[in-house]
Amino acid sequence: MAIRVWETYKTRFCQHIGCDVRLEAEVVYPAEWLPETPPRIVAHRCSHGIFCNALDRVGCFWSGTNPLVDPFAEHG
Repeated sequence: MAIRVWETYKTRFCQHIGCDVRLEAEVVYPAEWLPETPPRIVAHRCSHGIFCNALDRVGCFWSGTNPLVDPFAEHG
């Protein structure tokens, strides 16, 4: 049976909420009888996404409210 786990991808300071947040990815690991199948990332979330969504302004990709804005993307 496949295993679904939330793993921390990065830890960053979020300007929007004003504190450090954990950016997490839900990873699905294959069953034991399919060891050659690579793990898949099926979802993303922010550890403070629920607080961010309670604010009066739009959040970001990680909070699930604005898929076009990823403030933590590596620029350059």
